[in-house]
Amino acid sequence: METKENGSVDTKSSVENGQLSDPAHWAVADVVNYFKATGFEEQANAFLDQEIDGKSLLLMTRNDVLTGLSIKLGPALKIYEYHVKPLQTQHLKSDAS
Repeated sequence: METKENGSVDTKSSVENGQLSDPAHWAVADVVNYFKATGFEEQANAFLDQEIDGKSLLLMTRNDVLTGLSIKLGPALKIYEYHVKPLQTQHLKSDAS
């Protein structure tokens, strides 16, 4: 895995044809594995505890991530900005095409 300048990490998790599979089809375990693979081992368990599957992940707001998962602010901000938001954007783009 390669850490990017912005703190996010490239991952090979849930990859289909060189791209991430549609998060809407992820089970809770896939969400947990995605965050473990991206360097958020500790925080990944919060997604398990709250039973966040791919569809739930795509519906999460910034506030949900910052307060609903009971994780520290720093990691929560990175999780939302570098992972949840881009996954939501990717999903919307793939739906539009």
